[in-house]
Amino acid sequence: MSRLFSPLTLRSITFAHRVFVSPMCQYSSENGMPNDWHLVHLGSRAVGGAALVCVEASAVAPEGRITPWDSGIWSADHGRAWKRVADFIRAQGAVPAMQLAHAGRKASCAKPWDGGRPLDAARGGWQTLGPSALPFGDYPSPRAMERDEIRATVEAFAHAAGHALAAGFDVVEVHGAHGYLLHSFASPLSNRRTDEYGGSLDNRLRFPLEAARAVREAWPAAKPVFYRVSATDWAEGGWDLAQSIELAKRLKAIGIDMIDCSGGGNVHDAKIPLGPGYQVPFAAAIRKEAAIPTIAVGLVTDAVQAEEVVSLGEADAVCLARAMLRDPYWARHAAAELRVPLPWPDQYKRADVGPLGR
Repeated sequence: MSRLFSPLTLRSITFAHRVFVSPMCQYSSENGMPNDWHLVHLGSRAVGGAALVCVEASAVAPEGRITPWDSGIWSADHGRAWKRVADFIRAQGAVPAMQLAHAGRKASCAKPWDGGRPLDAARGGWQTLGPSALPFGDYPSPRAMERDEIRATVEAFAHAAGHALAAGFDVVEVHGAHGYLLHSFASPLSNRRTDEYGGSLDNRLRFPLEAARAVREAWPAAKPVFYRVSATDWAEGGWDLAQSIELAKRLKAIGIDMIDCSGGGNVHDAKIPLGPGYQVPFAAAIRKEAAIPTIAVGLVTDAVQAEEVVSLGEADAVCLARAMLRDPYWARHAAAELRVPLPWPDQYKRADVGPLGR
């Protein structure tokens, strides 16, 4: 009996098991549009047996892209372009999901393999936005958002959810982690505002909760909404686990179904103690204290480790990123290792060695 490979139901959506594919930026779009790379990249993980395949951080507005080559979901045209990807993922038995994002002060950068540094206007860059005019490390200073820009961005999250729904996705995840816009508003290290969007915890959480609520209201009641949180800034005086638990409680109250528990990204020189499963304790604490389902991430790389995370009640599912890049068939190989039968596509059944590894 494997808990990792048991079904999970949230609202009307049943996931065949609890191995999910994390959203992973590919920096391969033009004007935010997906292409054959996205179809093959995401589709291969669905064929590979994952129960949920999540599209990379997709910007709710052009200025919300990390790079000019990020994917987007800010228009109906983007929704139509994503439809064949969502349809293919579903046809393989996986649940198609999309992460809705705004990069905030960490936007307007080059591709990682081109150095990843901020771009100026001459190279296609743009003025970034944030809660305050505080840069991320040595990046250019963002412009502090006006109230009407905050309201417009909340509406952009809602509209993006509508486009994702039209594209055929069954889950959306609000990206509130890794130092991007919503996280930067939540953290006292990046938010120095003195209006109703800064200062106290209530004020710092106002924008993230407004965006999450707008997405929840735009999304069908029968379908789940996730929220990705960085559980800590890994820096003194910053965002931490206690505040994350409080945020999770408030997200649960507005109808968010699952918390995707990551960490870091808001402080450029944070000292992060990397190791196998190093962020799993965040998922366990939020699950226990906020009484909400959680996803564990962070150097979860092998089948036994993932089984232990779920079977011990530390999280309800695991999301894999780099392990899935190395092996699109990670879920099938894990199922075989744990001696769990996992149906193969008809086209590949002659290669199915079964749970006993024959």
